[in-house]
Amino acid sequence: MQTYIFDFDGTLANSGKTGILATQAAFKAFSFPIPEERVINYYMGIPIEISFKKMLPNYQFSTQEFEDLLTCFRNFYRKYESDNLTLFNDIMPVLQSLNQQGKLLYIVSSKHSTALLRNLESLNIDQFFDLVVGSDHVQKFKPAPDGILAIINQHHLDPSQCVMIGDAIFDLQMGQAAGVHTCGVLWGAHDKKALSNEHPDFLLTTPQELLSI
Repeated sequence: MQTYIFDFDGTLANSGKTGILATQAAFKAFSFPIPEERVINYYMGIPIEISFKKMLPNYQFSTQEFEDLLTCFRNFYRKYESDNLTLFNDIMPVLQSLNQQGKLLYIVSSKHSTALLRNLESLNIDQFFDLVVGSDHVQKFKPAPDGILAIINQHHLDPSQCVMIGDAIFDLQMGQAAGVHTCGVLWGAHDKKALSNEHPDFLLTTPQELLSI
């Protein structure tokens, strides 16, 4: 495989309880029912623009109220991330090795690019990636293939040499929709059964196994 397209949270970086704490704090600030940790974890792979409405299916937001909720979440996220955000074990040497081998590395994330680029820089891995696609760069979010297709089209890549790597079913569904190989990783949000049900080409237990696909 020549081209590795990574999800970020739950795949490269362990955000710990950052997303959970920020979501619960934002919902509390707006006096909404506070979602349970397991519910937030399930939706971690898709943008908050979608997941927040799924967590409040019977509530009708005004446009301004919803934007205020997203802003509130992002402010809490930034507050909590410095104490919680770390790379998963062995991700740094794996990225270094892939880079040395001349592999092409990209990121497609459900996170807004402002936070994503900030996170990549703070973790000192921004130099490994040729392009980073955040939720604000696409019209249709995961599991739609837009993020991957943007990378393929912009960099004239061969889909048969691309693999989408992620910890959530939405990453695998996106990869399949884009016509690339898919790789589920078992150190993130979704368990082996959920990922296996998406029939990925690869299912990995440790980051080191990325060097063998």
